[in-house]
Amino acid sequence: MGQPGCRAVFIALQGLLREFKADLVIANGENAADGLGLTPQLAEGLFKSGVDVITSGNHIWQKREILPLLDSELRLLRPENYPIGVPGHGSCVVNCKGVEVAVLSLQGRLHMYSIRCPFTVGAEAVRKLRSQTPVVLVDFHAEAPEEKEALALYMDGSVSALVGTHTHVQTADERILPRGTACITDVGMSGPKNGVIGIKPAISISRVLTQIPYKMEVEDSDTVVSGVVVEIDTEGGKSLSIRRFVREVPSLG
Repeated sequence: MGQPGCRAVFIALQGLLREFKADLVIANGENAADGLGLTPQLAEGLFKSGVDVITSGNHIWQKREILPLLDSELRLLRPENYPIGVPGHGSCVVNCKGVEVAVLSLQGRLHMYSIRCPFTVGAEAVRKLRSQTPVVLVDFHAEAPEEKEALALYMDGSVSALVGTHTHVQTADERILPRGTACITDVGMSGPKNGVIGIKPAISISRVLTQIPYKMEVEDSDTVVSGVVVEIDTEGGKSLSIRRFVREVPSLG
């Protein structure tokens, strides 16, 4: 979430990699540029910091300079279920220490844009990806918890993990579903811990009290990095465990 969230990732990620012995890092970067969108420079910084794949969501279109990179950078994803013909792609397959890992980005429709159905589009995308590897990871960028849980159960057994993003607030419902898919409703954010979903509190409170859509500004204070660690059996693609974490990163100021 904004420059504070990016700084937190740049500072903390290498330590987290050592702590969790992580082999692959996926980060949703759609709020990296001042809270709305992503720039090529920030994408490069996230990759250099140790992120392997960047997913996104409804805000990825806010910075037009990212559009060419959506086409050219295979590890930068926008949701697969946007209309056919928009820039970019919604999935990729990366090699992780000799294991092929597929990553799929999808976006929800409840209380969001009426784009193509994430269930039908997602099922077809997973079918194609599983022809290359049994290890398939999904970032489902959605507003409604019921839509996230429904898609996780719909895909149970066909994907290794489905992680929800978008609300910026980490949920406590991480679990392994009956057929081996790890899931959580929302992974949370990397950003200012004292903001309102990362926004300056005074602005957020004024927006609620007055109903005037004041321009949002990212809070700049001590930050947290939130996420989950998923352990996967790469032979069959089933998840063995999922753990959530939140780590505080003090402000440089």
